[in-house]
Amino acid sequence: MTAADARRVALFIAILAGFLTPFDLSAVNIALPTIADEFSMDAILMGWVSTAYLLASAVFLVPFGRIADIYGRKRVFASGLSVFTLASFLMILAPSALAVILLRILQGFGSAMIFGTAVAILTSVTSPESRGKALGIYTTAVYLGLSMGPFFGGILTSLFGWRSIFFVNIPLGLSAI
Repeated sequence: MTAADARRVALFIAILAGFLTPFDLSAVNIALPTIADEFSMDAILMGWVSTAYLLASAVFLVPFGRIADIYGRKRVFASGLSVFTLASFLMILAPSALAVILLRILQGFGSAMIFGTAVAILTSVTSPESRGKALGIYTTAVYLGLSMGPFFGGILTSLFGWRSIFFVNIPLGLSAI
């Protein structure tokens, strides 16, 4: 594989991961009433489904960036994708409101590993001349995921149930891994 091919692969994987995590975040927000109905959640528990993900992601973002600098960005990034994908699979099987919230924390943990390393990986594999373009493409993927999540999350939830949102993460996550 040439250096140019390696850069393209790194960009593709970063784009996929950059799309996946915000897509999941915004798609789940649309499915919250359905999740709450299934597990008889009150408004506070329902709020924790989203908050748990965001809180875990925010708390661990900087520490995982530092850990990646010490132990390797690729290792932490791949581990984050694995954790996020595994948590998505387990969400399909979630038996209770507590399990949903705990698994959202695990997803947030994986998301922090992804976001704490993706930009650093992109900047390290691209030349200074093409760095702006690569980061622009990555940022576009992040905002596309955030924007498309509610639309496709609503479609998936209405046609196949809320668990389908997490099912979609599995093949995308495995592809990125």
